[in-house]
Formats: sequence, C-alpha cells, structure tokens
Amino acid sequence: QGEMSVKEYEEWGTGEGMNKWVKCFDCGQEFYGAVFVALGWAAWKAYLGRPEADGCRSEAMILLGRALRESGRPQEALPLFETNVALTRRYW
Repeated sequence: QGEMSVKEYEEWGTGEGMNKWVKCFDCGQEFYGAVFVALGWAAWKAYLGRPEADGCRSEAMILLGRALRESGRPQEALPLFETNVALTRRYW
C-alpha cells in the first residue's frame, strides 16, 4: 500500500490521479454511458481494499455513484452517496 501511495503522490501533479477514470488523456473528452459505468466499477474495485477513511476509496465510491446516476440509474447510485455521507461524518 505504501508503494501505491507514492505512485498516487507522483501522479498528483500530472493530472492523472482520479481523472484517469473520468476523461480520455488523448482527446480530453469525458467518458459517459456504459464506458463511464465500467470505469466507475473499475475504480471502485481498485480502491475497495483500502481503509474506509482513505480519500481515494471515498473518491472512487463517489465516482461510481456519479457514473450510475449520469447513466440513468439513480436508484443504484443512491446507496453509494448515502454511504459516502455516513463515512464522511464518521471520519472527517
């Protein structure tokens, strides 16, 4: 996990970080629809093993919720947003 944190720190100034799950680095277009949902799930799976208070884990949960909501699946997104609010109250 320490290696991953260093990698994230190094990516912070490059514009990568969580943006790699949101927009194309070649053309700058934001992902949408099924691709955005698939990337939201991939982000969530990538950070799920981290502690509840981890910022990247929280961002991945929000990202997946946003992807689901923007793809017309708000009922699936709602529990993610509710859980994130509860975790925010608990840890921050």
